[in-house]
Amino acid sequence: MSNRDQRDDPMAKYVVVGASGQLGHDLSVRLEGQVISLTRPDFDLTKPEKMRARLADLRPDVVFNCAAYNFVDRAETESEAAFAVNAWGVRYLAAICRDLDCTLVHYSTNYVFGLDGERRTPYSESDCPGPISAYGVGKLAGEYFVRAICPKHFVIRTAGLFGSGSSGGKGTNFVELMLRLAKEDKPIRVVNDQVCTPTSTVDLAEATIALVQTGRYGLYHLTNSGSCSWHEYAQTIFHLAGVQANLTAVSSEEFGAAAKRPAYSVMANAAFKALGFQELRPWREALVDYLRERTQH
Repeated sequence: MSNRDQRDDPMAKYVVVGASGQLGHDLSVRLEGQVISLTRPDFDLTKPEKMRARLADLRPDVVFNCAAYNFVDRAETESEAAFAVNAWGVRYLAAICRDLDCTLVHYSTNYVFGLDGERRTPYSESDCPGPISAYGVGKLAGEYFVRAICPKHFVIRTAGLFGSGSSGGKGTNFVELMLRLAKEDKPIRVVNDQVCTPTSTVDLAEATIALVQTGRYGLYHLTNSGSCSWHEYAQTIFHLAGVQANLTAVSSEEFGAAAKRPAYSVMANAAFKALGFQELRPWREALVDYLRERTQH
């Protein structure tokens, strides 16, 4: 298959894998009329022969892989299931896209960082990753497979997604979880020693589409701008939503999650900006829009 040039052809054919999740939903909406949206029953990353047959039939120009095993804590005891999707499944997908000569857009995570526990400046694409959880190791392996196997690739690391679609089997995102717990008047404990950048799937989807249209393959960091601790994030959600909540700040040690998370995993969108793009808007502005829109539905 010879690819049509995405920069010149408005009818380029897209496939979104993991279309029922937050990001997959927002990509599908913005590619409407040009996209085939596949959910897990349609396209399971653990079934390579079915994946190959489906993509060979569709013959897409670009495949957006939004599917992932996203249960960070469960991955510590279910590492085989996590790797089956996040590493081996991605390896199969990269090989299929290579063989069909199509572009693969694969999403990764800020959790590929964290080993440098003293870090307090944003990570750029040239910084060496060092994951500290089974989830992070699996996602980093998936990145390496894409970059090694599929010449036409965009690997995009992002963080803390919130959007109007469901959240990849988890059924919620952090914003919705906080608002639900507050509504139930439950005590809410949130860590104050993990810093990252909450990111809107609307903004990420729009930035991804613009990036793909450049044809400049490679590794990119894409998040909203700014940063906060998860506790600061929760405080901001409640303040903007006008909600009273029984919120307590705790340390990661006190919280006691099964998987370790990076103390600092803010990412600089250096490669994206080097192409002439403006950095994405501050996460608080994106959160204001998200909260406004959810009250209108």
